[in-house]
Amino acid sequence: MEITILDYIVFFVFVGGVALFGCSFWSKGKSNSADKFTSGGGMLPSWVVGMSIFATFVSSISFLGLPGDAYKGNWNPFVFSLSIPIATWLAAKVFIPLYRGINSVSAYHYLEQRYGYWARCYVAVCYLLTQVARIGSILLLLALPINTMFGWDISTIIIATGVITLVYSVLGGISAVVWTDAIQGIILIVGAIVCAVLLTFSMPEGPGQLFDIASEAGKFSLGSFSLSLTEPTFWVVFIYGLFVNMQNYGIDQNYVQRYMTTKTTAEAVKSTLFGGLLYIPVSLVFVYIGTALYSYYTASPELLPAGIPADQVFPYFIVHGLPTGITGLVVASLFSAGMSTVATSINSSATIVLTDFVKHGRKDMDEKASMKVLYSSSFLTGAAGIITGLLMMKIDGILDAWWKLASIFSGGMLGLFLLALVCKDIKRPAAVIAVVLGLLVIAWMSLSPLINEGSPFWKFRSELHTYLTIVLGTTVIFCSGFLLNMTGRKKTITNK
Repeated sequence: MEITILDYIVFFVFVGGVALFGCSFWSKGKSNSADKFTSGGGMLPSWVVGMSIFATFVSSISFLGLPGDAYKGNWNPFVFSLSIPIATWLAAKVFIPLYRGINSVSAYHYLEQRYGYWARCYVAVCYLLTQVARIGSILLLLALPINTMFGWDISTIIIATGVITLVYSVLGGISAVVWTDAIQGIILIVGAIVCAVLLTFSMPEGPGQLFDIASEAGKFSLGSFSLSLTEPTFWVVFIYGLFVNMQNYGIDQNYVQRYMTTKTTAEAVKSTLFGGLLYIPVSLVFVYIGTALYSYYTASPELLPAGIPADQVFPYFIVHGLPTGITGLVVASLFSAGMSTVATSINSSATIVLTDFVKHGRKDMDEKASMKVLYSSSFLTGAAGIITGLLMMKIDGILDAWWKLASIFSGGMLGLFLLALVCKDIKRPAAVIAVVLGLLVIAWMSLSPLINEGSPFWKFRSELHTYLTIVLGTTVIFCSGFLLNMTGRKKTITNK
């Protein structure tokens, strides 16, 4: 079965409708001030913010990556989701009251209070760099399956997706981003459930055959429970997920900004728990799709051409295995996942440029000037992301390199924040030294896979699994900063 006119109609109606809906916030005056543009005036419904948090968490990488990983392996990637309850509980008890208490839309205002402006500037720059890389990565990874499905030019897909998302992000501000996120999240869930149901009831001998084939192949396993640190065991993935999710809900501007869009702290907590915990069953649906695809094509191997990579099996099924019209819906779901992530990055980056750099320390900046900064920085962020996506097409290894740099930046950010949160009297020199030590560890672990055998640095490479990069780096920053601060305090007491 091939893509039909009906599929194109369904796709363009969903995607075009969401984009037009986002642009409509301009005419409603929902983004005509800096406060409305960055926080929606703190008046957005909690369920909408919760759906937005969910959609921010899910990207086209999750939509395609989780089924692909489950197809070639097992349910080990789902272990990542099992750490979310801990992270959302910490957000409800610690992070949300903290940010709502200081009443700043910037996630990094707190670090300035604890360390000085250097810390706020450092993490803000790191954040902006990773968001540009994130936008480029999402646009490219979204364009590849769309190219496979529709045959459209990859460059055209990257540019068109980036421009469409940029337009409604600029016109509608955070209100447009959050509301379109909510709609896109619903479309995504519906698309995933439809695929899961159709796969289940498309087995030649009924649903039971799916579970028999998958069970025999060990597809429902959550991974090894050994204590090895060199493989993606259950414990390695769980700990990795815990640190990444603490980073997401604790210091990521994409999430922190949403904490400020609700009327009260209680509503912010409710939306965060809803959005975070919703990802758990949805990610379960994604890994189930990968397992179902394995059983489906094992039972009917003639339906799958030989040599198709694991991460392309789901896109192939979407085009050739779904009924007319449903294909358009699922492709719209995939597209929506990418658009929501890009829109979030554009708006949050513009907010950081205004609050952490341009407006910092200035009390005389009026609304008109603030809006000019938000519009121009949104445009520049979107344009930089599109260019990054186009460059990633032409340069081998740049995507992997960007992800390694993102790991370095984000690891330093999380460690610095946790140090400030626990050590109330931390001194600036101790914090600076701790960050440097942590970044060196993260860089060592990130770059170790690039060291070739025979290199003079071969014996110094890390044997630990790359999932532990952020774990070890963050731990080094926290522990070294804590010990340095304690040592400095003891010296001060002794001198007195």
